Amino acid sequence: MLRLGLTGGIGAGKSTVAKVLTELGGVLVDSDVLAREVVEPGTPGLQRLTDTFGADILAPDGSLDRPALAAKAFGDEESRKKLNAIVHPLVGERTAAIIDGAAPDAIVVQDIPLLVEGSMGPFFHLVVIVWVDAEERVRRLTGQRGMPEADARARIAAQATDDARRAAADVWIDNTGAPGSVDDVVRALWSERLIPFERNIREGIIARVHPEQVTADPTWESQARRIISRLALACADKAVRIDHIGSTAVPGLDAKDVIDIQITVRSLDDADAVAEQLRVAGFPRREASNFDHPKPAYGIGGEADPAVWAKRFHGSADPGRPANVHIRVDGWPNQTFALLFRDWLRADDNITTEYAGIKRRASEAAAGITDFGSAIEAYENAKAPWFDVAYRRAWQWAEQTDWTA
Repeated sequence: MLRLGLTGGIGAGKSTVAKVLTELGGVLVDSDVLAREVVEPGTPGLQRLTDTFGADILAPDGSLDRPALAAKAFGDEESRKKLNAIVHPLVGERTAAIIDGAAPDAIVVQDIPLLVEGSMGPFFHLVVIVWVDAEERVRRLTGQRGMPEADARARIAAQATDDARRAAADVWIDNTGAPGSVDDVVRALWSERLIPFERNIREGIIARVHPEQVTADPTWESQARRIISRLALACADKAVRIDHIGSTAVPGLDAKDVIDIQITVRSLDDADAVAEQLRVAGFPRREASNFDHPKPAYGIGGEADPAVWAKRFHGSADPGRPANVHIRVDGWPNQTFALLFRDWLRADDNITTEYAGIKRRASEAAAGITDFGSAIEAYENAKAPWFDVAYRRAWQWAEQTDWTA
């Protein structure tokens, strides 16, 4: 099962995107609709609202008079908290029931207006933001919904900024065009990313990418933060720390478009304990990569013992965002060196330039090799001689600068 969080500012048209996704087979969970269902006449939710705010929040037919409720519930912070304490758990229960009833291979689309404001992104495999600039949204709200302009602007101002939404977005859909203009974009998202992503999660398959170097992407860091937040939720207290490592963690360094993340744990038993949670979160385990290659003994103890280079390796099931997840034990040389190497590159532009050339030649060595495993092997073998020396140089730098992880 894949869970997709769908959101966007008021008037951006996320309901249009939701409609296309449901037509394609997605299971829609609309939080606004559920919020109305749980307070319909005869429901415990409506009874609790009247017990809390009084019977004058009811219309003559016994249904909820929403403007009357709003006048009471949004008058002060304490009343708003009371309203949320009643409605949110009921919506949560209905959401859980719908998800539990979905098929194992379902793609569940949760339409949540305040997903970004509520920092709910880590609970989803993907967050899709539907965007339209503020002025166009004002025109739509006033022209199509008849909303007063001042009210439209106030509602837009009260929601997340575009920058906050971009930081949360795994997928950004520009809905500025004419009605229906995004339909093909949504269909392509469904067939090219959502369907294979869900299958990969269910079957424990890691999405692959050829070791081809691309120009440094300034959004790699924000993409890594989203991955880290999902990994942290899956690992809970088993993770000592989670870090963005590797070439994409070095600003301006061209690299393979694969985000490398290191999860630090107290023991490999802890790494094994979270394997299933990571798969469900979208990061299956690769059984064949349980060791880093030992580096020359230098700077820290234990390097000669291959056992301390053991790790667990997971990867992203998302074909749209490949990632490597290395799980290593706190204080072991492979765990420490991953952080040291990143910080050494960040601190020395000359080393970064030198390494960029090594990576470029390694990418050339793998070019034209169609077999994925063979291409990766050629890429790594081309870098290995440089790393044998760089390992010692990095530790020399650490000693000179009093570096700590």
